[in-house]
Amino acid sequence: MSRYGSRLPGSIILAIIVILGYVLFFPSPAYAMHIAEGILPADWAAFWYAIAIIFLGIGILFIKRRVSKAQGVMPLLGLAGAFVFVISCLPIPIPVTGTCSHPCGTPLASILVGPFISTVLAALALLLQALFMAHGGISTWGANIISMGVAGSFVGFGIFALVRKLNCPLFIAAFLAGLIGDWATYATTSMELASALHSTGSFWDMFGIIALAFAPTQLPLGILEGLVTGGIVTLVYQRRPDILSQLMPHLFKTPVKSAREVS
Repeated sequence: MSRYGSRLPGSIILAIIVILGYVLFFPSPAYAMHIAEGILPADWAAFWYAIAIIFLGIGILFIKRRVSKAQGVMPLLGLAGAFVFVISCLPIPIPVTGTCSHPCGTPLASILVGPFISTVLAALALLLQALFMAHGGISTWGANIISMGVAGSFVGFGIFALVRKLNCPLFIAAFLAGLIGDWATYATTSMELASALHSTGSFWDMFGIIALAFAPTQLPLGILEGLVTGGIVTLVYQRRPDILSQLMPHLFKTPVKSAREVS
């Protein structure tokens, strides 16, 4: 067994302990976390499910490919999944929207393991939260995957890749990925709710009302998520640049002189 592979059982156990510990010892009221059960009509719920399944199928294929090619990827997947689960369980209720504000974690996960895999991790976190914590719902699982998983992951990863191509420092690239990826999640949630609930009224009026309701809490939360994302990505790259360079060689190069050079 490889030096990295020998760490797999401990890393998985650690991720499970983090998740179970949070659920058991830090219970939170059942606010309307994510889009709550029953908010979306059946046709819209099915529509978002259909799109989400496509991304999940591709994400599972990416996981199989990465596990077979890159050493040490499974522990990173476990820790990234635990991070997404825990950080997205910090709700600030938004009563008028049937949901709440919270950090996402998917921009960070997408930088570490890629956007398709990050979408799968988000889907697992959302499913556990819906089943055991009354956060979100089964009927709205697909829509929540699209907003937190797909939008948060792909926008965050895209911003990070673009800013790194412009030779910006690693922390700045990760900060902007976390910031904009977080805000993209809530723009998508607003769009999903407005599409289903505007009835005969204006979609854009409903979208503006919902987005405005999110703004007082999500604007500062986005800045906080950007700082956390920048700090963790920089720390991981300083400590284990070899793992990141295996997963994302076009974004992370193994330092030759010093692992502390992160610009």
